Amino acid sequence: MTDHQETTLGLQDNTELLHRISNRLADRYAGTFATETVERYVFESYTALARTAKISAYLPATTEHFANDRLHALAKSKGAIVSDVPEVLFVCVQNAGRSQMAAALLNVEAKGRIRVRSAGSLPAAELDETVVTVMAEMGLDLGKEYPKPLTDDVVRASDVVITMGCGDSCPIYPGKRYEDWDLTDPAGQSLDTVRDIRDQIHDRVKHLVASLTKEAAL
Repeated sequence: MTDHQETTLGLQDNTELLHRISNRLADRYAGTFATETVERYVFESYTALARTAKISAYLPATTEHFANDRLHALAKSKGAIVSDVPEVLFVCVQNAGRSQMAAALLNVEAKGRIRVRSAGSLPAAELDETVVTVMAEMGLDLGKEYPKPLTDDVVRASDVVITMGCGDSCPIYPGKRYEDWDLTDPAGQSLDTVRDIRDQIHDRVKHLVASLTKEAAL
């Protein structure tokens, strides 16, 4: 059976569940988006995640989370939601290592003062095991995280976009702050090397927090 056939069958099997997710999100965004828009985002999000998902049992939960985040981003970019904190997007190729570490570390350092997202230009099926291990050493559990595809809506909603080795795959919009962090890809690296990458990211994240919170205070 081809990947396309498996995805189509999975979609058919979960249609009722996806409609329930759509109804919940339509209620949440009532007055902002039409029901049809919400449903389209839910089904698109499911299809995108299903292409690489390793365990299909998690797909409904990750679909609802991913679709909700995309809808929030779309609402912000259209001015329907006003965010009182800066929004940062980390992008790497697989969203399985560097961008996931950066997002987790920024969430800790920002303490709610920054909204954080991550995505991948070619997302993997799951997070890198060594990355999960070195983050657990810091007390950060990435067990519920999952690789997410890069979408236009989250880029539009971000104030700062930080890329990590994904080339020109991220669209450029005026008025946003772009940075490229030149960091080794942790895939296939030793535990010590990945620890070093983690610590480099942590240092950069601390400087980023200081910069963004200073700007917000002005």
